Amino acid sequence: MQAIQDKEGIKRYLITLYVNGDPYTKVVKANTLLVNVLRDDLDLTGTKKGCELGDCGSCTVLLDGKPVNACLVLAVEADGRDIITIEGLGDNEKLDPIQEAFIENAALQCGYCTAGMIMSAKALLNSNPDPTEKEVREAIAGNLCRCTGYVNIVKAILSCGRQSKGGDE
Repeated sequence: MQAIQDKEGIKRYLITLYVNGDPYTKVVKANTLLVNVLRDDLDLTGTKKGCELGDCGSCTVLLDGKPVNACLVLAVEADGRDIITIEGLGDNEKLDPIQEAFIENAALQCGYCTAGMIMSAKALLNSNPDPTEKEVREAIAGNLCRCTGYVNIVKAILSCGRQSKGGDE
């Protein structure tokens, strides 16, 4: 990471983020948050800004495969690291299986928490393809939903876990 002094004498940093498989080089202040770079600089608005305190999980992204609250990560901390946002799941032709499971199981209502919830679920399923209900609830404990009540969210994640093992057993 290279430090740069701007015209006003403010130190900035040249960073490279690998977002959804693509490299992005940006100049940021030391206190710039990852969520702001994703939303404002890269126009990846699927990552939501909610509480901005790390309590709601609406800004959850995968940083080197681990779920993190992008509102608590400085952009300079993500320099050279892999970041996956909701836009990095699936493609224009086909949704990711967890996205499909959320739709099929009516696991969303207003949708504000959905991206963060899906990213937490994706991290869980990547590390544990057949989680228990308890493990699912623990994995999404940092994601708040004010609309649903979590029953269908848990059901969607569990159904996707079973699908990744070859279907219901």
